[in-house]
Formats: sequence, C-alpha cells, structure tokens
Amino acid sequence: MNEADQLVIIPVSGFRQMTTFIQLPRLLYAGLPGYVAPLDMVQRDLLLPSRNPFFRRGQAQYFLAMRNGQAVGRISAQIDPVAIDHIGEQVGFFGALDTVDDLGVVSALIDAAATWLRERGMKVMRGPQTPNSNGEFGMMIEGQHELPMVAMPWHPHWMPAMMEACGMIRREDLLAYRIFTGPDAEDAHLVPSSLKMGEGRLGSITTRGLDMSRLHEEGETLRQLYNDAWRNNWGSLPLTRDEMSGMISELRPLLKPEHYVLIEQDGEPVAFALVVPNVYDISADLGGAPSPVGWLKLGKRLLRHEFHSARVILLGVSSRLEGTALGAIMPALAISELMKRGRTLPYRTVELGWVLESNLPIRRLIERIAPQPYKRYRVYDRPLTDTDL
Repeated sequence: MNEADQLVIIPVSGFRQMTTFIQLPRLLYAGLPGYVAPLDMVQRDLLLPSRNPFFRRGQAQYFLAMRNGQAVGRISAQIDPVAIDHIGEQVGFFGALDTVDDLGVVSALIDAAATWLRERGMKVMRGPQTPNSNGEFGMMIEGQHELPMVAMPWHPHWMPAMMEACGMIRREDLLAYRIFTGPDAEDAHLVPSSLKMGEGRLGSITTRGLDMSRLHEEGETLRQLYNDAWRNNWGSLPLTRDEMSGMISELRPLLKPEHYVLIEQDGEPVAFALVVPNVYDISADLGGAPSPVGWLKLGKRLLRHEFHSARVILLGVSSRLEGTALGAIMPALAISELMKRGRTLPYRTVELGWVLESNLPIRRLIERIAPQPYKRYRVYDRPLTDTDL
C-alpha cells in the first residue's frame, strides 16, 4: 500500500472538519437504495455543543477517517454522567457511525472511539446512540427501504456484519411498528368496548390534548411522568429539564393539540402519548442543504402541515398504576385516544417505536393492530479492557 493510500483517523477540530462530519453521510450514501438525506440543520442541532443540551453535562469527541485526503467514515464517542449514574456502571457511548463499505475503516473508527472512552475510565462501550438514548438510538438492521422516520437513524445493510467482525456484541434489539390511520382506517379496538370514560373502572379517568398556550409547562408535566414511567426500562435515561425544554422549542412549529394525549385520574397525570410529524415527508426531495427555493418549499409545506406520517416518540404509564388492572389497559387507552384524534390530521401511518424486543406485554398490545415490526435496530456492547490496547 502506498503511503498516500494509508488510512488515518483524526479527531475533529474546527469549523471545516465539523462541517465535513455533519455532511458526510449524505456524501457516502448518495444513491444507495432507501437512503434519504436528513437536513444538515437537524444534524447540527443533534451534534453541535452549542445547540444540544446534552453538552451542558456530557462530553464527546468526533473522529473522521481520511484516505487520500478524502473523508471515508466518521464516529463519535460520548460520556454522559447522567447515564453512568442511572446505569450504575462506567458505560460510554459511541454513535454517528457512517462509513464506506470497508471493514478496515469501520474497525479503525471503532477502535478510536474505544480508546478515547477507555482513557477516560469507561469499562464498556455501548451504541450506536447519538449522543445518548434520548437522541438517535440503535443501528438499523432491517427496514432500509422503508420510509425514513424523524429522529431514527439509517445504516446500510452491510454494516451489522462489520460490527460483529469488529467484536461488537449484540445487547438489545429495538423494534418499530407501523399502524395505519386516517378516516378510512379500521378501528383498532385496543380497549374493550365495555370500558368507557366516566363509567366503571374508567369513571375517574379523563383525557385531554396539548395546551398550546402552556407548552413548556406541558413539557415539564410530560418530563416528570416520562421519567417515572420509564425509570426501570432498559436503555432509557431520565430526561433533564434542559433536554425537555430543547425538545419543546424544536418541536413547537410542528405541534398541534391532537399530537398529545394526557390521561388523568382524579386530576392527576397517570399516562401519556406524544406523536410528532415526520419531517422527512416535507424535506426528502430537497436534500440535506436545500437551495433558497427549497427552503421556501419547506416553509410552505410546514405551514400547510403537508405530512402523511408521524411517530409516537413518548408513551408511558405512571409507576403508581404498575401491576394494577387499570395500569395494564393504560397503554392501549393512550394509543386508542391518539388514533382517534389523529383522524383530524393528514397522517396515513404512525410509527410506534422504539420497542424493546424483550418487552412482550407492549409487543402483544401493538401486534393486535400491527402483527409484525417493519424496522429493527440493534444496540451493541464492547468491553473496554487493557487487552484492547
């Protein structure tokens, strides 16, 4: 191999290299079947320390793989003090893994991230998650040709085999389901017809939508309920106030009252569901960096709410109903209410994910209306030991 052909892994430094890091996936994957470039603007919100609240507590290092002066891959390494405290283990994360079809490039990038994490005391490397499980989570295993979905990653079909070749160990699989909605969709019948609001076991139960005049207060209610509901679920991390505030600010232009279902018992929140429209519906044909005309099109589509799909990004039930008959029907009630309200919106499909493959109760509920997952994502672990040096 000529010296010019040698692969070099460099830590990202400066504006130009960061721009390359953000734009690289759409340059590497252009033309691959099923790939749709996300907006660079959205990726900046995810990756730049000045825009993502994660960096107020966590740290990260980005790496580029260079060959012949050209970037051929990228990866990130992150340390999240909240995650370490929540998990109770020195776990660091890797993410933003995108490369050419070359095992040498993938291996070198993973080694670079592992070394950075090990040098800072981490004992396990887990991912991909960018920057943690409250961002883009998992590697796409199945579903590359399906409609891309907001805040969900895309990886080429050959990447999982390379992960295994690099010694990455499968830890958990995450599933995504697609349900059909709209005025012509069949009723889901998730909740027995004998159970009605204001009667019997549901006599003290009420539901409401999103109060658009109090978005940040609504966000705090949602954050507290989410952290309570998901405190023991594998892979989940508590949402901080900064993260929820950032999420609300980012989603504000997209949200409508029908996107949210809050279920209350005697006036106290006990369950929730939040759905967001799929940004790819209005941006997919504009590329990662739209022209001025493209931005005008995007704005027009946003104002007209020209979305045809959406994703349930948050769903949960208060821990005080755990193990009760009422608690068992709450997820079904939340999804049913969401689908009823969604009939006033233009969505034809709604994605439910990520769902742990091991979460059989939720899977059985969802599979009553969507028998098979249509996408699969995988989370890997790699022990960080001195023998890796």
